[in-house]
Amino acid sequence: MTTVVPTSDEDPALSVVRFTAELSWADAGPEVAEPEVNRLCVEAQEFMIDGRWLDLASLMLISADLIFSKASEKDLECIFTVICNLVKKPENLDQVHKMADIISSKVAQQPNEKPALRVKILFNLYNLLENPYSRFFVYMKALNVAVSGKVTEHVIPSFKNIDSFLREWDLEVKDQRELFLTLCNILKENKGSAKDSFKFLTRYLETFANDDAYAMNEAKEEVVRAIVDFVKAPDMFQCDLLEMPVVAQLEKDAKHALVYQLLKIFLTHRLDAYFDFHATNSTLLTSYGLVHEDCIAKMRLMSLVDLASNESGQIPYSLIKETLHIDDDEVESWVVKAITAKLIDCKIDQMNEIIIVRRCTERIFGPHQWEILRTKLASWRGNVANVISSIQANKITEESTQGMQGLMIRGNLL
Repeated sequence: MTTVVPTSDEDPALSVVRFTAELSWADAGPEVAEPEVNRLCVEAQEFMIDGRWLDLASLMLISADLIFSKASEKDLECIFTVICNLVKKPENLDQVHKMADIISSKVAQQPNEKPALRVKILFNLYNLLENPYSRFFVYMKALNVAVSGKVTEHVIPSFKNIDSFLREWDLEVKDQRELFLTLCNILKENKGSAKDSFKFLTRYLETFANDDAYAMNEAKEEVVRAIVDFVKAPDMFQCDLLEMPVVAQLEKDAKHALVYQLLKIFLTHRLDAYFDFHATNSTLLTSYGLVHEDCIAKMRLMSLVDLASNESGQIPYSLIKETLHIDDDEVESWVVKAITAKLIDCKIDQMNEIIIVRRCTERIFGPHQWEILRTKLASWRGNVANVISSIQANKITEESTQGMQGLMIRGNLL
């Protein structure tokens, strides 16, 4: 956060008014400029005396567009540091929010001109605010400036703090949706951020409940986008989309039912089901930019995961070959691909032509998976309790034996 340090007896706000006024009227000649500069300075002094901070901020912002093109970046940063610090003056939070609104709106105008500086000014304003909603409001302005000015690299580092921001801002659902969708879109355009983009798109979809039918209907295109992004991603093999009400609505939707069916195939079926789907819907897949060969490769890995979770820990090579539609000499290479992708943890028994599965990643983690985990935890808890009981019993036995031995020794001595 930038701090204002006075360098003269004149109030920093008044100095800014004088500087910007002189800059704005510089081309008009001294006869015109001097009276205008004096008028603005007098008006600013009156606002300061009366505590009319919102009016003072508005006055100081009048020449903002002009000074952005005339002043140096260093001068602009100083000017807006003084303007932004005005939000510390009022005690009324509504007035503070209005000041934050007019300042951020003015800074956000013409974002293609010095966009990185505009983002920096908005973040400075953000840090000066105490009201959580005002902070969120200014943060969204900064995101929009970064997008329009093509300087998103200046805001993306802040995304790692979103969870703490959300706890602070305590947003309504509508604002959460706006935030998540904005973050998703920014990351989608950023190379190497597909997974993070999908994560925020998923969080956006999670905000819709069954009783919000109108809003869910409005979100259908984003649901389709999430499904296509998941199917297309070569390194994403698990998601919770099927558990969401906003996604489930597509199952009987006249326009998007097939897309829902495709998601269900990737999360709950094997490669044969995909081949059947492609045979009748190849045009649909192409229209969404899905490449058949890439889909086959992903479905082979998904099918292998399904085998690992349903075949009692051992999978014969022959079953892998049949399920994945591959040749004998390709079985081990696909198993290695699944291991590399951390989808399964297994041992390859070449002699007996089986793979012995120790662990695998579930494609979906719904009620059934929670029930399995609950059973495993209960079993683990029982085993631990038995071990503790055995240790305690052995300890008691050992102490009793030592006691008896002590008595026998004392008896012998006597």
